[in-house]
Amino acid sequence: MPDKEIFTNDDMVIGRNAVTELLKSGREVESLLIAKGELGGSAAKIVALAKDRGIVVKSVDRKKLDSISGGANHQGVAAKVCAHEYSSVEDILELAKSKNEAPFIIICDEIEDSRNLGAIIRTAEACGAHGVIIPKRRSAGLNFIVAKTSCGALEYVKVARVSNLSSTIDRLKKENIWIYAADMDGQLWSKTDFSGGAALVVGNEGHGVSAHIKSNCDVIVSLPMRGRINSLNASVAAGVIMYEIARQRLG
Repeated sequence: MPDKEIFTNDDMVIGRNAVTELLKSGREVESLLIAKGELGGSAAKIVALAKDRGIVVKSVDRKKLDSISGGANHQGVAAKVCAHEYSSVEDILELAKSKNEAPFIIICDEIEDSRNLGAIIRTAEACGAHGVIIPKRRSAGLNFIVAKTSCGALEYVKVARVSNLSSTIDRLKKENIWIYAADMDGQLWSKTDFSGGAALVVGNEGHGVSAHIKSNCDVIVSLPMRGRINSLNASVAAGVIMYEIARQRLG
């Protein structure tokens, strides 16, 4: 009997036939999960379809797929679908241009916690940012947890997913956009001039902005830490700096 399309946790499709049809449909797909050792026959064709569309393919333990599928027959294949379609970097820049505003962009460098990403998107919308950029790999995507945490903001904020953050930053610089990294040992956020085109880089929850990205930024900005802990939640830190950028734009 052929498998049928099954959703679990709102954002998963399991089974070879269902995933094949999903990939053919053109719907946004976050990633393809293949059980280790399942790379022959129709599974190989599914992987080829995913790669043709530039979808991230992950090899995972079969037990993980068992857990995701809630006991249903996944046949070694599952796909994570997106809660919302992605935009492009061009879309974000065009939005700023259409509003006759200097671009205001948030770049998330390997934000892996879906709730953090959702909170960042929510604050970005509240602050009037034109868009958010995330990497394809080692990052939370536009899943249903992100959508829920954003409290509707995902419907209004353009989110672009790119293969290479460094090259994207280089491209933004050519558009006369200054790149600011939120990290330790930088200049005080409240003393920083954010006028003109601005892109704020927010780093990973554990290790912050990666070294190769930080080296490509124009300015490092920091928040003072008066207590005993030495860091803030990524979305909280991003929110403080986003509102400073918004304040300066309001004049």
